[in-house]
Amino acid sequence: MTLLGHNSADLTVSIKVRAFNSMTRFCDPERLEREISYPVGATIGDIVRDFNIPLAELFLILVNGRDVAPGCVGDIRLAHQLEDGDVIALSGPVPYSFGYGAPVV
Repeated sequence: MTLLGHNSADLTVSIKVRAFNSMTRFCDPERLEREISYPVGATIGDIVRDFNIPLAELFLILVNGRDVAPGCVGDIRLAHQLEDGDVIALSGPVPYSFGYGAPVV
């Protein structure tokens, strides 16, 4: 985590994390959308670690609707830094997708 200055240690960013498909088992079933505060400089990797999600099971991460796992399965940008107000969507493979071995047409 990179701090912005000597007085930035107490700053936080507030984000929403939403779980879809197989990622719901890593969340409270009553709260598939959670608001969480992280210290400034937190990353996608911090979320993955805090939710105890195995990277092999993570198929798609969207930050404000934009894919941060471009290209291949497993190529996830864990270093993507969170910003205040971000909405993070976590998803496992979707049936009839590349993640399940089906060709995407």
